[in-house]
Amino acid sequence: MRIATVVALAITLASPAARALDEGLYATILERHTVAVDDIASTRVDYRALRTSEPWEALLRTLRESHPSGLRSRNEKIAFWINAYNILAIDLVRRHYPIDSIRSIGSFFSPVWTKAAGEIGGRPYTLHEIEHEILRSMREPRMHAAIVCASLSCPPLRREPYTAAALDAQLEDNVRRWLADPRKGARIDRSARTLHLSPILKWFAADFGENVLVFVAAYLPAEDSDWIRAQGRMLRIDYFDYDWRVNDAAASSPLARARPGQVVSQPRGACRLRIGLQCSGMRPLVLRAVIGLKPGERRTGPGRGVRGGRTTRSAGADLRQPV
Repeated sequence: MRIATVVALAITLASPAARALDEGLYATILERHTVAVDDIASTRVDYRALRTSEPWEALLRTLRESHPSGLRSRNEKIAFWINAYNILAIDLVRRHYPIDSIRSIGSFFSPVWTKAAGEIGGRPYTLHEIEHEILRSMREPRMHAAIVCASLSCPPLRREPYTAAALDAQLEDNVRRWLADPRKGARIDRSARTLHLSPILKWFAADFGENVLVFVAAYLPAEDSDWIRAQGRMLRIDYFDYDWRVNDAAASSPLARARPGQVVSQPRGACRLRIGLQCSGMRPLVLRAVIGLKPGERRTGPGRGVRGGRTTRSAGADLRQPV
C-alpha cells in the first residue's frame, strides 16, 4: 500500500500538469515592480528594475519549464495564456530597454509580434501565436481587455496573475475598468451623438458578437447604456488613436516624458527609423499628436490585421472588420 502511494505521488509530480507557471512569484513581482497610476497607462512597469531582477529570471524559468498541455479546464488555459502573453510582452521591452515603443523591436518586414518572444514548455512562442492561434480560438472576447502589449493605450495591466478560480471575476473587472477610462476605453459625447471607443473594438469586432455595441453597453453605467440604445442608427462611432508608447514606470528619458506633438532633441546616432518618429541626423524628433503613423499612412498592428486610422460609423452599419 505504501509503495503504491509513493509510486502514485511520483507519477503525479512528474506529470505535465504538476509543472506550471509560478503564480505566487508572478504576483510578488507585479506588486513590487508595477505601479497603479492615474494617467492613460493605468498601470506602469518598472522595466529598469526588471533588467537585473533575479526573481524575474526565475519566473521566466518556470514559464519555460511549464507544460501547458497539462492544463485541463478552459479557465486554466485562458488564465495561463493571458499571463504568458503579458509576461513575454514585458520581457521583450525589458530585454531591449530603453525603447520608446514595443514596435521599435521589430521592423516593417519583421514586426515584433511575429518574433520569438520567449519559451514556453521548451519551445519558442510569438505574441501573435499566443493571441491569435491560442487565445482567440477559445472564443472569450473579454481576453482582449486582459492582454497588454506594453503600450499606453492597451487595457490596464492587472496587478495580479489571472487564475482559473477567479478568472470570470477578473475578466469582468478588467473590461469595466478598461471601458470606464474615457481616454482609451469608451467616452460618450451626447451633444455630437458620438460614442468614442478603443480601436481594439474595431480591429476585433467579430470577436464580440454580431454587434460590438451590445458588448460595450453591457459594461457601461445603465444611464449610458440606455442612451446608446436610444440613439439607434443616429449614433456615430469614433475610434481613439492608439498610443503605442511604452508603459514605462521610470519615464526617465526625453522620449518617455514627451507629450504628443512635443519636440525632443536627440544626439546624432541616437535615432533609428521608427514609425511615429521623424529623425535625420541632428534634426529633432517630433512626437506627433497621433503616435504611430505618418499622416494618411495605414497601420499594421500586433499581428492583428490591418489597422486603419480613426473612422466614424453609424451604429446601424456593419462594424465587423476582417482580421
